[in-house]
Amino acid sequence: MKIPLSYNLRNLTVRKTTTIMTALGVALTVAVLLAILAMVDGLNHAFATSGDPLNVLVVRKSAQSETTSNFTRAQYGDVRFKPGIAKTPAGEPMVSLEVVNVITLSAPGNESGQNILLRGVAPIGLTLRQGLSVVEGRWFTPGRREVVVGRGLTGRYPDARIGGVLEFGRGKWTVVGIMAQGNSAINSEVWGDLNQMAADFDRSDVLSSALIRVIDEAAVQALINDLKNDQRLNVDAQTEKSYYAAQTAAAIPLRAVGTLVAIIMAVGSAFAAMNTMYAAVARRSREIGTLRVLGFSQGGILVSFFLESLLLSLIGGILGVLLVLPLNNIQTGIGSFTTFAEIAFRFRITPEIMAMGVGFGLIMGALGGIFPAASAARKQILTALREF
Repeated sequence: MKIPLSYNLRNLTVRKTTTIMTALGVALTVAVLLAILAMVDGLNHAFATSGDPLNVLVVRKSAQSETTSNFTRAQYGDVRFKPGIAKTPAGEPMVSLEVVNVITLSAPGNESGQNILLRGVAPIGLTLRQGLSVVEGRWFTPGRREVVVGRGLTGRYPDARIGGVLEFGRGKWTVVGIMAQGNSAINSEVWGDLNQMAADFDRSDVLSSALIRVIDEAAVQALINDLKNDQRLNVDAQTEKSYYAAQTAAAIPLRAVGTLVAIIMAVGSAFAAMNTMYAAVARRSREIGTLRVLGFSQGGILVSFFLESLLLSLIGGILGVLLVLPLNNIQTGIGSFTTFAEIAFRFRITPEIMAMGVGFGLIMGALGGIFPAASAARKQILTALREF
């Protein structure tokens, strides 16, 4: 015979203080796990939405990123006439020569500064990025010390706002616009005129990379193979999307550390739930004996107490989700191990992540409840009735 669910709900409400404290322990553990998962998902989403499958990025062979690549104007001259490259209405190859450096921006509470990716582009480089636009102000003027900053930087760096002045290279650069491209990594960069930046960093002939627009998907791999196999060029090539996808490695240490912390906290929460249920079994011995006299089986007792532990952890899991929900869409940043610069991204608390949090809470409840439930089920009727 099954024990009604109302019996378990009544016991949880009667023991309000114990229920609340145990549920809060589970909630905090779930909240820590969800915060880490939301960070990792937001970072992965930023990289996943970066790049275009029809854009091919070319860097020096063996270079790990654009920041460590040396790509010359001579190589650019040879690359831009390869077959399969799309052309502008004027008939010019859609190839953008770019220079990439790392600069430091300071912020309140971080006076030493944070590495930010600086990109020098020609006008063609703006047209190669689908969905890229200026959301405030205007684009920089070629030949001037003007920059446009990614939307992800404006909220955390006071100088990275329209009218602000950034100091790097050989002088001061005025912020004239804010750019955005969905949630992509471009929102973490600062852009300016290619030739002006190359001159400021003494890189007029040796730059960083070339971005190529390919005519169609069928021509992408053929162009990549052609570039890699050309011994004169000595370059590596991959789709722009693949380049950004490889940078998701930045999330691996974050996920590992966060999961370890969550597991350690989960062990403590499971023991807390176990102690709570053992105490409940000890206090309710007469109730258990009475239930047995009324005809409820040992299996019914076990299921009832196990279900009570799951209900307790379910409350904690839901509380954990509610605790972490205010983080959703909050913007932050983390250093990339590939470019050594910060990537701005937003916390993403998706329905899948919330479900994982509740499930994680239920697992803690199951681990903490199975042994006390088995102890309650094993109690002998006469022994249980005699216990106070």
